[in-house]
Amino acid sequence: MALLQAGCRNRAILLFSLLVITALFNGNSALEARVYRYKWKVKYEYKSPDCFKKRVITIKGQTPGPTIRAKQNDSIIVELTNSLSTENVSIHWHGIQQIQNGTEGVTLPGTTFKYQFVVDRPGTYLYYAHDGMQREAGLYGSIIVALPKGKSEPFPYDYDRNIILSDWYHNSLSAIPFQWVGEPQSLLIHGRGKFNCSALTSSEPGVCNATNPECSPFRLIVVPGKTYRLRVSSLTALSDLSFQIEGHNMTVVEADGHNVEPFVVQSLFIYSGETYSVLVKADQDPTRNYWITSNVVGRERKTPAGLANFVYYPNHPTRPPPTTPPIPPAWNNTAPRIEQSKAIKARQGFIHTPPPLPDRVIILHNITDLRNRSVRNVSFTPSQIPNLIMDMDNLTRAQQGCDFLNYDIFIVKSNATSNNGSKLTVDIILENAATHTHVWNLNGSDFWVLGYGEGKFDMINDTGNYNLVNPAMKKTVPVHPNGWTAVRFEVDNYNYSGAQEAQELHRRHAYGLSHF
Repeated sequence: MALLQAGCRNRAILLFSLLVITALFNGNSALEARVYRYKWKVKYEYKSPDCFKKRVITIKGQTPGPTIRAKQNDSIIVELTNSLSTENVSIHWHGIQQIQNGTEGVTLPGTTFKYQFVVDRPGTYLYYAHDGMQREAGLYGSIIVALPKGKSEPFPYDYDRNIILSDWYHNSLSAIPFQWVGEPQSLLIHGRGKFNCSALTSSEPGVCNATNPECSPFRLIVVPGKTYRLRVSSLTALSDLSFQIEGHNMTVVEADGHNVEPFVVQSLFIYSGETYSVLVKADQDPTRNYWITSNVVGRERKTPAGLANFVYYPNHPTRPPPTTPPIPPAWNNTAPRIEQSKAIKARQGFIHTPPPLPDRVIILHNITDLRNRSVRNVSFTPSQIPNLIMDMDNLTRAQQGCDFLNYDIFIVKSNATSNNGSKLTVDIILENAATHTHVWNLNGSDFWVLGYGEGKFDMINDTGNYNLVNPAMKKTVPVHPNGWTAVRFEVDNYNYSGAQEAQELHRRHAYGLSHF
């Protein structure tokens, strides 16, 4: 009996040893996952990102905030201390599927909150404030998730860099009630821009200083002959942007954390909340430096270009390019922007096939008038009782004065929600009657982009042109002027998720929100 027990024990030890050895060689194993801990203090500081001094919100003294870098299946722990004197703080982890994802007002002034989550898929993501207009005051940053050890990307490159584009206002955007502040004063490339201080009619001495090192241009130093993966993101309040590197082509390989079929662009069009990876080879004349530019598209161009430098090593970083910045795309030409949108398709080997048919189809139509913005002629007004409280206590939603006798069943009720279960496939058709682009983001889920079109959506003819073979999955999508965008998603998480404008100034100007 003793020999039998010893034999069983030895076999158990051997089996356990084999499991450990197997796990050690498995790049996806929990044994390889790491825990990254961050302690962030959020506070007010005076900074001059475009040479004009104003109060901003920083993380550890930085704007943009620190970049979070990890590998797939690593854990992130962020202890955030709110040192703002009068504002609550919450962080939204854009593109990261998790439960602690940006409910407003989580962290009161003087308190600390701990976020903890697993980054379970590789890609380029963002984090930013979800309270008030703090994002536009500088409270944002990047999340870069690499593949685990032993796995490689389907596209080779030598170096990995990230760039965040944003627009910048000199006046605070936090007025109550909200006030329209017009076009931004500057465009920032990774937190740096250059405002023309001489354009100020009057200001206090030192408020605008063109020699301030805080507004020296962002410089991307490259080694001749090497290929760079540039993770380009946009977090603008208002502006749709183009992004160019003088004399260099860019190959798009990733969009919103998903690998896409590569395609080449000279100008990358990017909308607020979007992330892209582009491959750029440093294959031009290495004896000089080049411009990196960002320009407004989709609106009459009243904001100067954002400028940065693409520096070939060993040229001096401060040596300016010998040319003028390249001519940007025409601001009012929608054709190349629509062409880029249609070119984004899932990469072979990374296709997530959508369900063939939806359970529900919802058509949302943006309507613009002189006072309010709306979806299906309804502007969002917050419910007097929070949605989760209503759900927990089985309360009935107040109808907010709805005229049932004359109610058009094809118009979405004010603040309508769906409670038809958690295993539905839903199509949303986003229509845009305006002359500028609207950008929509779905919290809580990615979606398939089935197609784009012009004019009013035709339920009979347009559905036949859907891409059901290799549609891209995205988190954020543009709806081009006088056109429509069709998306499909699965309601597979029992939760309240908001579909909303990604541009803060559009959303604050009374645009609609829908909950699912």
